[in-house]
Amino acid sequence: MPVPGPGYSITVRLEAPPSASAAGDLTTAVGQVGGVLTAFDVVESHSDAIVVDITANVSSADHAEDLTKALNTLPGVHVRKISDRTFLMHLGGKLEVSPKVALRNRDDLSRAYTPGVARVCQAIAANPEDARRLTIKRNTVAVVTDGSAVLGLGNIGPSAALPVMEGKAALFKKFAGVDAWPVCLDTQDTEEIIRIVRALAPVYAGINLEDIAAPRCFEIERRLREQLDIPVFHDDQHGTAIVVVAALRNALRVVGKPIEKCKIVVSGVGAAGSAIIRLLQRKGPADIVAADIDGIVHSGRDNLDDNLRWVAEHTNKDGVSGTLHDALVGADVFIGVSAPNLFGAEQVATMADDAVVFALANPDPEIDPLEAQKHAAVVATGRSDYPNQINNVLAFPGVFRGLLDAQAHHIDDEMLLAAANAIADVVDDRLNASFIVPSVFDAAVAPAVAEAVKTAARKEEVASTS
Repeated sequence: MPVPGPGYSITVRLEAPPSASAAGDLTTAVGQVGGVLTAFDVVESHSDAIVVDITANVSSADHAEDLTKALNTLPGVHVRKISDRTFLMHLGGKLEVSPKVALRNRDDLSRAYTPGVARVCQAIAANPEDARRLTIKRNTVAVVTDGSAVLGLGNIGPSAALPVMEGKAALFKKFAGVDAWPVCLDTQDTEEIIRIVRALAPVYAGINLEDIAAPRCFEIERRLREQLDIPVFHDDQHGTAIVVVAALRNALRVVGKPIEKCKIVVSGVGAAGSAIIRLLQRKGPADIVAADIDGIVHSGRDNLDDNLRWVAEHTNKDGVSGTLHDALVGADVFIGVSAPNLFGAEQVATMADDAVVFALANPDPEIDPLEAQKHAAVVATGRSDYPNQINNVLAFPGVFRGLLDAQAHHIDDEMLLAAANAIADVVDDRLNASFIVPSVFDAAVAPAVAEAVKTAARKEEVASTS
C-alpha cells in the first residue's frame, strides 16, 4: 500500500525547450506516472533552453526511476541530475555539538577549562550528586541501540542504525529541549550491553533503549533498572504503550464504551505488544487476548518463553485457542503491532458493534485502513498519511523532559499512565473519530506530558521517603 510521500522525495534538474507548453508538459508527465509535484523552479533561462528543478514525492526508488524516465523521454528534455532529498538531509549527519558558553579570551578559558575547572571537579568528587547541577548530565540522555531491530528493517547493525538514532536525538531536542546522543553498540551480547551502559551512565541522566530485539530487550532493561540510579526507558515498549493507551482512552470515549466492558485483541507479543498489554492491564479491561505468529497465546501452548508465559498467565481469562481471526470475533478493540495484511473487512465485521481498530504495523498495517473503516467506528495507524497516527514522538520527549526536571532516579507505571492521560487530555473538546490523539507538532503535548510525569515522579519520591 505504498503511496507517494516525503520519505521518497526527489529533485530532478533538467533542460527543456523554452516553449509556452514546456511547464505543462513536464507537470503532466509527473502526474501520468503517479508522482506528486511539490515544487517547480526555473533556475536558468536562455534563448534556446530553460533549466528547471522539479521536486516530487514518489513511492519507491523504482517509482523515482519511472518518473525520471518519463521526463527524459519528452521531446527536447534532457535530465541533468537527480537528487534524493532524504539523502541530502543526511549528508554529514543530523547533529552537532555546540558549546553553551563563550570562549572569547584567556579569562573565559581559565574558567571553562584549566585551572578553574579543577575546582568544579573537586566539588563533584566530594558530592557526586552535584554532577546533575554542574555538568551536561542534568539534561542529557543516551539513545542506546545494538541495531538488532531497527524500524521495520530488522537486524541491520549499529552503523546502519545510526541515522535513526540521530533522528531520535533531533526529536528530543526539537520537542523537549533534551540533549540526547546516539550510542550505537557493536555488540548484541546481553551481558556486554549491560556492562557498557553501566560504564557510560555517569554522563547521562536517563537511558533511552532503542531498537533492541525481543526478548533480549526485556532482560537488558530490567537489569539496568536494577543497577542504575537513573531512569531506563525502552521506547519501543513503553513509548508505544503510552500513546496506545492515550489513543484508546479517547477512542472508547468516541464509541461510548467503558474499558471495563471491552474485550481487547493484541496482535504481536514482542517488545511493543507486551508493554501495551502490561499497561492496559492497569486500566482494568474485561479481557485481553493476545496472538502472535503461532495463534492465540494461552497457557497450554508449547515452547513459551518467559515473556509469553507472563502474557499467558495474565490474559485470555477463558483460555481460548485458535487464530487471530478467531480472537477477533466479538472483540471491541484490535491493537496490532505485528505484520502487514493479516485480515480484511470481513474479519472486522465479526467484531462487536462500534469496533476500534488500531493497525500499527509500519509501513504497511495489519489491515488496509480503508477496509477497516467499512465496519470499524474508529481506525488508527502508525502512518502519517491517515488520520489518528499513533506515534511515539507524542510520548518520549515529554516523558524524559519530566524525568529530568524531577531529577528522577527511576520510572514506573504510574508515570507512564500519567503521560498517557496527559496526551489524551490535550485533545480535549476536539475529539472525534478522526482525531483521537493530537498532532506530533502540537506544541502543547510535550509540556503537558513533562508536567504530568514530573508530578508523578515527585509523588513517588515523597511516598518512598515518608
